[in-house]
Amino acid sequence: MSAVLSISGLTKRFGALLVTDDVSLDLKAGECHAVIGPNGAGKTTLIHQLSGTLKPDAGAIHFDGQEVTALSAYARARRGLGLTFQITSIIPGFSVLENVALAAQAKDGSSYRFFGSVARERRLNERAMAALELLGIEDRAQRLAGDLSHGEKRALELAVAIASQPKVLLLDEPMAGMGRKESAALIATLQSLKADYPLLLVEHDMDAVFALADRVSVLVYGKIIATGTPEEIRSNAEARAAYLGEEA
Repeated sequence: MSAVLSISGLTKRFGALLVTDDVSLDLKAGECHAVIGPNGAGKTTLIHQLSGTLKPDAGAIHFDGQEVTALSAYARARRGLGLTFQITSIIPGFSVLENVALAAQAKDGSSYRFFGSVARERRLNERAMAALELLGIEDRAQRLAGDLSHGEKRALELAVAIASQPKVLLLDEPMAGMGRKESAALIATLQSLKADYPLLLVEHDMDAVFALADRVSVLVYGKIIATGTPEEIRSNAEARAAYLGEEA
């Protein structure tokens, strides 16, 4: 199966610090590829290079059959790279529905107008509601986004990403700050999404990683030290030492 997203030789330095060290990996249709590793391994830096918010010093990124290494974050998003961050990036003073409708409108390429044509507003709201229903939070549509629980805010952020009609979702620690019940709900949601939206997942929650991932890459000091199925990573002593703090 061909890759929808592939990285080859990606390298990033901050001064003398090598943060991304010749990283190569890929993401295939219908799968979740998780990137794990200790704090400071360079996982979030890698995600930012993929999204276009940070430029690599060397290497290439191919998405949907084309090289996108030189493209801006906006241009990559327009092509279908969806991103969620460790910290939610919703607009708290807008309603849940308005947050998602803004994303739908941004995909169309112009600003959202609250007093535009009724037909246009209806079409945007229908797209927004469809995304909310997919994430199971349609009953929160008229609430202010800032009033949601932490788990609901993460679900809203995913709905915002989906409303932009992505071909791939880049997820930067979506379980961060969640309790066990909220994490379990989000894991179930992501499991249902990955057939339609291939997931590149950066995550510290190993329960989530091993529940969701078809493949796992272990990143240590900016370098991939192992890639394989969850079972292969579990049985790899060097990989276990990296993400569990064990001695190999």
